[in-house]
Amino acid sequence: MSNLTAALIQQTYGPRREDNLEKVACALREARRAGAQLVALSELHGSLYFCQQEDPTWFDLAEPIPGPTTDFLSRQAKELGLVVVGSVFERRAAGLYHNTAVVLDTDGRLAGRYRKMHIPDDPGYYEKYYFTPGDLGFRPIETSLGFLGVLVCWDQWYPEAARLMALEGADVLIYPTAIGWDPRDEAAEKQRQLDAWIAIQRAHAIANGLPVLSVNRIGLETPAGPPGIQFWGHSMVVGCQGELLAQAGADNEETLIVTLNRARSESVRRAWPFLRDRRIDAYQGLLKRFADDPSVAGHSSA
Repeated sequence: MSNLTAALIQQTYGPRREDNLEKVACALREARRAGAQLVALSELHGSLYFCQQEDPTWFDLAEPIPGPTTDFLSRQAKELGLVVVGSVFERRAAGLYHNTAVVLDTDGRLAGRYRKMHIPDDPGYYEKYYFTPGDLGFRPIETSLGFLGVLVCWDQWYPEAARLMALEGADVLIYPTAIGWDPRDEAAEKQRQLDAWIAIQRAHAIANGLPVLSVNRIGLETPAGPPGIQFWGHSMVVGCQGELLAQAGADNEETLIVTLNRARSESVRRAWPFLRDRRIDAYQGLLKRFADDPSVAGHSSA
């Protein structure tokens, strides 16, 4: 297969899972009619982004895998002949929960799951209260369309995660995301945050010679009351040299449809052989939290 047509579905979401999934189903049908083979949904698309506060009642949203969301997505994937990347608040056991991406293949089979590895704990993003860090590692999920390097939101700030997915044979990197602004921030700060978010994902594409698909949600969500989070959209598809192939806006529900040339990674990696020139004999320091002796890292004690 020389080309891969991918769709990113950027939407708003409400409090009811059933309503959100029906909205997803409509978008999946539209994406299939537009020629999509692979569709990616944003992070935690079954509900409002509830991690804005620490409240044990939100654990009631969690579900097993397989469960209602994966069953629903499985039916859609099989009926439409799509590979679907979805997101689930996974209940693994009582008191043990994960932020989990799931991949359904064209026959409806659950091809695999990825449990979010990097868990934030910041004002408005209290995910450590809800989610146990993932334990499945950074392994691409094999599908009928190839190997999908699925990561989730906060993972996208870590070059190590993208690199490990690439080294394990990912054909594409996919980031279901829920990220936005504090509405109280000034315009200049909002722009800096957005620019950084775009830049880091373009860098992953360049450093690994892989296309990157990042799909965010939009809308102001205030499940814990004001000020809430204004999700900034800007879902995007990035080519193997960091080029923006498509990008959504900040305010509108959109479905991006992009056809990727699957042979491009090969040609780009031949020209920019970053994997060949890696000094794997000299990277032991990456396994440290920080340099034990600042002078080792080239810092002056003065």
